[in-house]
Amino acid sequence: MRELVLHCRDAEAEAMSDALLEAGALSVSVEDADSDTPDERPLFGEPGTEPDVLAWGHNRVVALMPDGTDPAQMVAQATAASAAFAAWEAWTVREVPDADWVRLTQSQFQPIPIAGRLWIVPSWHRDDPAVPGLDDAGADGRIHIELDPGLAFGTGSHPTTHLCLEWLEATLPEGATVLDYGCGSGILAIAAGKLGASEVTGVDIDEQAVQATRDNAAVNHVTVEALLPDGLADGQYRVVVANILSNPLKVLAPMLSGRVAEGGDLVLSGVLARQADEVAAAYAPWLAMTVWREKDGWVCLHGRRV
Repeated sequence: MRELVLHCRDAEAEAMSDALLEAGALSVSVEDADSDTPDERPLFGEPGTEPDVLAWGHNRVVALMPDGTDPAQMVAQATAASAAFAAWEAWTVREVPDADWVRLTQSQFQPIPIAGRLWIVPSWHRDDPAVPGLDDAGADGRIHIELDPGLAFGTGSHPTTHLCLEWLEATLPEGATVLDYGCGSGILAIAAGKLGASEVTGVDIDEQAVQATRDNAAVNHVTVEALLPDGLADGQYRVVVANILSNPLKVLAPMLSGRVAEGGDLVLSGVLARQADEVAAAYAPWLAMTVWREKDGWVCLHGRRV
């Protein structure tokens, strides 16, 4: 297969993508043409800070063409949609090598060691002899969390996930009740179950995440009650963990604080180091939150209800 590659300014990217799809492109993606240069800049940030135009200043628009398509004809048909697209005359074509895209994607998600005993193991590495301690009861004492993210957020590769897992492994009391708010793929909830929690609840606003948590918990032979926020019954937990982002964490401060039992722990991540003070301030009326650990510019905040 082949890809048609064009360049445009930010305001043209969406219209160009639509025109190429109308002209028969199988798919269209927009990339930062300044990627890996000093001019590269992030497009998305914290919720509420998204740009007005969902494109970069200089864009590379890549259209996947069906076999046998004449690229010149596709460009001509797309540019006919508007005289403003006359600048599209400069374009190139590149070959797309044959590949097993499922295996290629999976190869980018390798087993991930977490400090201590925990390993995150993708389901397709279940029988990989290169992964140490395949048996949870092995002599090395490793604990494996078999994970298939599906459509849910959370593969275990992000520093915020590492921080929460490290806290759970180092600090989770035996037999604790745990609430994982914003559970995503269920990785933190499952880790809590494998580390000795007596009761684990996972909550997410996304139904696909709730289902992914249920599926992954079943594969890992742990019991996690996964549900939407409206299904969460009244009650408190010995440990409440939330790995989300700073803005929603601030909004949720009264609710999450209220879910922590007396003597219990609140663990928050998804917070950049520069945001730690403002997030801690949002929780100050209920718990004193401090930085437990920092990793790659992200922090894990911890507080205890006394």
